[in-house]
Amino acid sequence: MTDSEHPCTIVFVAHTGHVSGAEKVMLDLIDVALARGHPVRVVSPDGPLVGRLPAPVDHVSIPPLGLSGERGVARLAGAGRLLLDWVRAGRTLRRVTRRSDTSTIVNSLFALPAARVAQPTGRVSWLVHDTLSSGRQRTVIRVSAPVVRRAVAVSEATSVPLANLGLPVVVAHNGVTWPVPALPTGLHDPPVVGMLALLTPWKGHTVALDAVAGLPDVELEFAGGSFPGDADHVAALHARAARPDLAGRVRFLGHTDLRAALERWDVVLSASVTPEAGPLSVLEAMAYGTPVIGTDHGGTTEFLRDGAGVLVPPSDPAALAAAISRVLDDADLRRSLTAEARRRIADGHDKSATLPRMLDELLSG
Repeated sequence: MTDSEHPCTIVFVAHTGHVSGAEKVMLDLIDVALARGHPVRVVSPDGPLVGRLPAPVDHVSIPPLGLSGERGVARLAGAGRLLLDWVRAGRTLRRVTRRSDTSTIVNSLFALPAARVAQPTGRVSWLVHDTLSSGRQRTVIRVSAPVVRRAVAVSEATSVPLANLGLPVVVAHNGVTWPVPALPTGLHDPPVVGMLALLTPWKGHTVALDAVAGLPDVELEFAGGSFPGDADHVAALHARAARPDLAGRVRFLGHTDLRAALERWDVVLSASVTPEAGPLSVLEAMAYGTPVIGTDHGGTTEFLRDGAGVLVPPSDPAALAAAISRVLDDADLRRSLTAEARRRIADGHDKSATLPRMLDELLSG
């Protein structure tokens, strides 16, 4: 029996109105759900995400659910506001999840407490885009766990700590568009390395700056926007880039088309200082054949191990600099990384196969 024979209403819940990797996956899942005949609602804060929703999708607004870079006393006040916002969001969510034929898919960790407040009548699944690395994350999960029927993790690394906490968890990997043509492997003059990530502290832009500071013939580009609460961090990145050891060699591109960015770069960096679950930017670079250097933890390790990329310890600018030099200096290595990465995408990360399976897992049971 298929979904289209008995379509349920699907309510997707997101903690932010911005669009990064997790929200891109949710948007793709919405397309699959609509194609199967499911009515879809999205409960999320206002923001760019709302403008990306397909026309048949009903949007229900809630407050932003997260802390946005506050420090000290402001962070304590922000935590208090967050508790109130979880309650408000939960009450709103309750109104749209009353029917037993509704399936609720929580798309982010910090939306889980709102689901606990709402106590939806139908099924509740959590699509896990976070690899647990902090006590705060574990606290949110323990508070929210009673309402979660199933957790669907986007990588094996993400599933393990959830299983250790006693959650019912399965793995459904992220995917990207495939097939796509491979980009040329010849180097720019001077060579350019790039990062496609929000300018937020845990993504490791500072590590990348310190690494490239020691490589005077290499340029660095950052593609991606930022959250309002990270304004001080973004200012610090610009200040670091303006220092004499980097001056003139760093560019901030803002929101940039994926392929246009990859065409500018010889190597893609994923320098996150805490583990990523299943970074789409890594998979996208692999698909186009741009060599990737990533930190050796979380889903990044799963994607790049065994010759699909180069892995380095997190928060280690010297190791990252050495890896950049190694990849730029070795054309044979670049060719082998490209071939293995594209084979890996073809075998397990084609989103025409991964997305339907992911939705099946989220709706099953």
